Amino acid sequence: MNNFRICSTFAESCECKARIQAQSPNPKITAAGRNMKLVFATGNRGKLREAREILGPSFEIVTPADLDPEYVDPEENGTTFKENALIKAQAVWDKFHLPCFADDSGLQIDALGGRPGIYSARYAGEDKDFDCNIDKVLEELEGISQRSARFHTTVALILEDGTPHFFDGTLEGAIATERHGTLGFGYDPIFYPTAMPESTFGELGPEVKNQFSHREQALKEMTEFLSRTVLK
Repeated sequence: MNNFRICSTFAESCECKARIQAQSPNPKITAAGRNMKLVFATGNRGKLREAREILGPSFEIVTPADLDPEYVDPEENGTTFKENALIKAQAVWDKFHLPCFADDSGLQIDALGGRPGIYSARYAGEDKDFDCNIDKVLEELEGISQRSARFHTTVALILEDGTPHFFDGTLEGAIATERHGTLGFGYDPIFYPTAMPESTFGELGPEVKNQFSHREQALKEMTEFLSRTVLK
């Protein structure tokens, strides 16, 4: 968890974010002030928006479809977040030979034995319909008071030498009994983060979520790594 106070309102969150950025060194700026181009191996528009917001203007984030409209995502047949993240990043690297990264994220619910986990996007079927995914989760948790859960993400980064690097983020929380809010994507309308237990991510929106989410944690580690190795 980032070591700053979580803001309680949208307006306050914007002020807080500006203050944090002003007080903290920005690892995303190169000495020459140039943008670094990274291919983000995703077709998920919500993830793409979050990554661009979190990484900021010093990175030019493109997708495989931007480079090749006929690009086909690889089969995610790994058994862990790390394996699936690497499968996606490796497929992009093998095709384009450009610096790239991929993430594999999921919701782990304790009362369901860690499900949906790596199957979060397709929990209710291969069409990856999150309304159906949420319905399935709420149905399986009906009548269950133990609703602790967490979002986890693993990011795989591959640079010019082809070596993979991994970064992780985890955010604790709990599952609501019904949807709250229409912001965000995926399971956001039913996830109460422990840091702000009165509101779901669907109510908080990206300006607040991206200050401390699981993806923010992993991508922040990635940018710090890049600042030490590539952007120095």
